[in-house]
Amino acid sequence: MDQAFTLRKIAARGEEDEGTAPDGTCHNVRVIAVTSGKGGVGKTNTVANISVALAQMGKRVLLLDADLGLGNLDILLGLAPKYNIGHFLRGEKTLDEVIVNGPAGVMILPASSGLTELTDLAAEQRLALDAHLEELAERIDIMIIDTAAGISDNVLFFNMAAQEIVVVASPEPTSITDAYAMMKVMHKKYGERAFKLLVNSVKSRQEGMEVYRKLSLVAAKFLNVSVDYLGCVLYDENVQNSVIQQRAVLEAFPSTMASVCYREIAKGLSELSVCNELKGGIQFFWRKMVGSGF
Repeated sequence: MDQAFTLRKIAARGEEDEGTAPDGTCHNVRVIAVTSGKGGVGKTNTVANISVALAQMGKRVLLLDADLGLGNLDILLGLAPKYNIGHFLRGEKTLDEVIVNGPAGVMILPASSGLTELTDLAAEQRLALDAHLEELAERIDIMIIDTAAGISDNVLFFNMAAQEIVVVASPEPTSITDAYAMMKVMHKKYGERAFKLLVNSVKSRQEGMEVYRKLSLVAAKFLNVSVDYLGCVLYDENVQNSVIQQRAVLEAFPSTMASVCYREIAKGLSELSVCNELKGGIQFFWRKMVGSGF
């Protein structure tokens, strides 16, 4: 709780730099962590397709594969990155050489085990990273973090450092239970009070709303936290077909039901204002990564 409070105070002091422009418009780089209480709910596929949908809407998206050691975004999208962020941190490659161009212009930053090196940077390395991030921040609108599943320390840290937390769940009772457990741990340990829910692979929109109703009522009653509903993705066999093709379903089957759902969710997400979010944007996220152990 003390660490989370301190991070929020630091972010609040930095709002003048990253929050609102002199004309009152919001120009923050949004940092969104997408997580799940358990594996097997289609989180990574959801992340990939929402990123593509946002890019198709004209947003400049940077996607961080933060599933350390088990990242598979590159495989899902048929990419073969040669380098990861560790090569950049060691000065072996530039950030542009590490970033891979994905579908619809989505920029993908492969993490692998490189993120663990952030806690061991020398002072000059931190300054170099900070300078590169300032430049990178001018080139993107949204940074999306694909966390690992579960409630490990790594997952919790990524969620804590991001501006917004999107929890992906399925209608299965175990998934709903684990999604609630994720919210409970984030609230008890870091004081998080706001989450967004996306329900994946539902038979109907009514089923998605019912999952949201159950989770939001329990979260409000026992945790006193708010849960906003981003929407649902209808079960669609073309999602699995696109995985086999190693393509985003939005590109392989743009008119299928799942693609329609992903675009709806991306539109709703892009219309949400974050000017008043307490936590900061991309520089805040990375500075906390560099300065904290996880």
